[in-house]
Amino acid sequence: MPTGYRISDYGRMIADTVRMQAYAQALRQAIAPGSSVLDIGAGTGILALLACQLGAGQVHAVEVTDAILTARQIALANGYADRINFIQGLSTEITLPERVDVIVSDLRGALPLYQRHLSAIADARRRHLAPAGVLIPQADTLWAAIIDAPALYAQHFRPWDDRPFGLDMRPAREIVANTWSKCRIGADQLLTKPHCWATLDYRAVESPNVFADMQWVLDRPGVGHGLVVWFDATLADGVSFSNAPGQPELIYGQIFLPWLEALALAAGDRVQVILSVTALGDDYLWTWRTRVLDGAVGSRTKATFEQSSYFGRPLAFGA
Repeated sequence: MPTGYRISDYGRMIADTVRMQAYAQALRQAIAPGSSVLDIGAGTGILALLACQLGAGQVHAVEVTDAILTARQIALANGYADRINFIQGLSTEITLPERVDVIVSDLRGALPLYQRHLSAIADARRRHLAPAGVLIPQADTLWAAIIDAPALYAQHFRPWDDRPFGLDMRPAREIVANTWSKCRIGADQLLTKPHCWATLDYRAVESPNVFADMQWVLDRPGVGHGLVVWFDATLADGVSFSNAPGQPELIYGQIFLPWLEALALAAGDRVQVILSVTALGDDYLWTWRTRVLDGAVGSRTKATFEQSSYFGRPLAFGA
């Protein structure tokens, strides 16, 4: 079986009180006495245990990694082992005796676009959820903005630009220029207003792919270093959290998509970005195409950047 997260990683997830309190409240609203629950990606079992605590009659805890062994021990220690059916495997490969009243999951990485998350939720909704059943979360909304973040940009590129010990490291620069990284951005580093990139409604989503054409007109000058992407989660009616810049820090973080070069921007400049994410097996292909138009000269192009995670991997010499 895959190794997945370490037990200490699950501990950090449990310690994220904003996330945990939101999930607990969503379960509280969804579970009635005797409800049946499916917990996908159960890890060490905290959501399955909460479901039992709230009155669920039967909980199926599905986890592909060996963390499920620890989850069994924790369930026994809390007196819930008789109500939790532990299944080691993928939710897409299991069969349950009957459909459940509630499906709960947190299969996100830094973003909801992580491994086979969307396909797994679509499959679980079709095969495992009762007709009047509840999904937790209900939806995630993805946002993007242009950022002025020189320290983050330097951290990304400086090792390849600064000729350490007089050595030319630039062949690696193309790889990192086409690679996203996890980051923490402050609200004061946003150079534009957030733009809604996509809404993932788990009650209806089918395709794991996301595409959007976004545009911003700058209302102040700055230096653009790339895009930051984050999400707002809606777990249930009135229950949500956000990992947006400026919000309390969550376990997820944000995603930084760098530009090929830092670019001085003026008020009135127009930034056009086509951002697409395409599922490829257990991974995603990210593509971000940027065009910057000079606000003072109308349609004059200041810069264009064509980037893709396809180029963010080492290639054999001469390939």
